[in-house]
Amino acid sequence: MPSYKLYYFNGRGLGEVSRLIFTVAGEQFEDIRYEREHWPEHKAEMPLGQMPVLEVDGVKLPQSAAIARFLAKRFNLAGKDDLEQAQVDAVVDTMYDLLKAFLPVFREQDEAKKEQMTKKFFGDDLPKHLQNLETLAKLYGKGGPFFVGNHLTWADLFFHPFLETLLGVNEKVLDNNPWLKQNRAEVEKNPKIAEYLKNRPKTEF
Repeated sequence: MPSYKLYYFNGRGLGEVSRLIFTVAGEQFEDIRYEREHWPEHKAEMPLGQMPVLEVDGVKLPQSAAIARFLAKRFNLAGKDDLEQAQVDAVVDTMYDLLKAFLPVFREQDEAKKEQMTKKFFGDDLPKHLQNLETLAKLYGKGGPFFVGNHLTWADLFFHPFLETLLGVNEKVLDNNPWLKQNRAEVEKNPKIAEYLKNRPKTEF
């Protein structure tokens, strides 16, 4: 039986999608969480000096998307055939576009500048990215509540925690996107996910 260790900070961030994949699959893994002040002690242990990192039977794999895609394929959450897998990847890549737009806002230290950037992001940038996601869902979701093929994939599991962070900043971000709001609700209906969300560590992001 394979041995899995997931190394990440004590937060959701880019590691949460992989935790959710393990959860849905019912697979055991060691959830190794580092507090930020302790991270410098372990940085040299990681292939690229960054996290998340997945260790599989002693082999360390970096890069969040590569980790999640590997796990999704292994546990049948990547799409049922090559075309579905490509559609899932297209949705995920669109989510990464959204993430790239948000990260400068998240990392800005100057409070006045951060407030200005936040207003622009939530007013102009975010609605466009959310509309792009809904467009793909209409193309690939077959009329169901999931992004691709009317069944749960890692695209749904990636969207859920990322939007949780944005909802923590502005709880109304999905008010104009009822399909996306329903998608998150459907993910939470999964009994394993519901149990995990209830018991996981409480973190800011």
